[in-house]
Amino acid sequence: MDIAPSVAIHDSIPHHPLSVDTALSFPVMSHRVIDVCKKLFRKWEKLDDSRFSVETVSGGITNLLLKVSVKEGNGDNVAVTVRLYGPNTEYVIDRKRELQAIKYLSAAGFGAKLLGVFGNGMVQSFINARTLNPADMKKPKLAAEIAKQLRRFHHVEIPGSKEPQLWVDIFKFFEKASSLRFEAPDMQRRYETISFKEVHEEVTQLKELTDRLNAPVVFSHNDLLSGNLMLDDEHDNLYFIDFEYGSYSYRGYDIGNHFNEYAGYECDYSLYPSKDEQFHFFRHYLKPEKPYEVPEKDLKALYIETHVHVSFALVLGFMGPNSGKDVCHRF
Repeated sequence: MDIAPSVAIHDSIPHHPLSVDTALSFPVMSHRVIDVCKKLFRKWEKLDDSRFSVETVSGGITNLLLKVSVKEGNGDNVAVTVRLYGPNTEYVIDRKRELQAIKYLSAAGFGAKLLGVFGNGMVQSFINARTLNPADMKKPKLAAEIAKQLRRFHHVEIPGSKEPQLWVDIFKFFEKASSLRFEAPDMQRRYETISFKEVHEEVTQLKELTDRLNAPVVFSHNDLLSGNLMLDDEHDNLYFIDFEYGSYSYRGYDIGNHFNEYAGYECDYSLYPSKDEQFHFFRHYLKPEKPYEVPEKDLKALYIETHVHVSFALVLGFMGPNSGKDVCHRF
């Protein structure tokens, strides 16, 4: 049975400065991960390493996820997730903001519980579920559940500034994206065909449009792709995970960014949701208990709000922290 160590949300979270080099061979890295777990959780510190097993859950642009299973002294089998931050991700991700958000989101029932923090990662409870794929998100039942949960997510109050971070992030990513250098000559030549002056002008125009739209500002996930949605098929439970890009932002941006993720890593925009599919999502977002009582004018208003922000989601996808997967595909 998979059971994570119990940590109350208001307890002091264990922490240790030890880091794990993700460039190490897997056997060496696994030993280091076990060492981190022993230092964080005293109940495990005297267990022999043979009682631990480490396996890869997934590896993305910004994280390496590992499942650590432990056979405790009383015979219980325990599992936790160890998340290792990717190298240099601190330049694009505010880890302090992420850790603060996790506490409040976890208390509201979102994601895995934060159990411990170390030099370049964190330990969280293990969620026994599968990650979705882009095609899953189009299924009406799942789309409705994602919409309901996203509405609830947007109502979580996170302490601190409520100013939208979208434009702060976009201009920060623009600065980094416009000064890249590629070792491969072919990639560098293609990169140099991009007119960052035009991109900057268009981003500035979009910002001015946003100011006029006066859209609601909510705490947003900002990265609601299929890989950050998990489904427990046995119990029919859906989970939002990975809040590292979470911040206060525009509601329409978070929804529009999610719709863009229907295209998947291959950017197949023929998979982008139709107007009917979007209205299905909006109904369950706006009025989860009585989705078919949502007035037509409210559906149209959210449709416009979302579509204005879809352009921003594309811009941020091009320049932002996940642009490596998108831009490098093009090169």
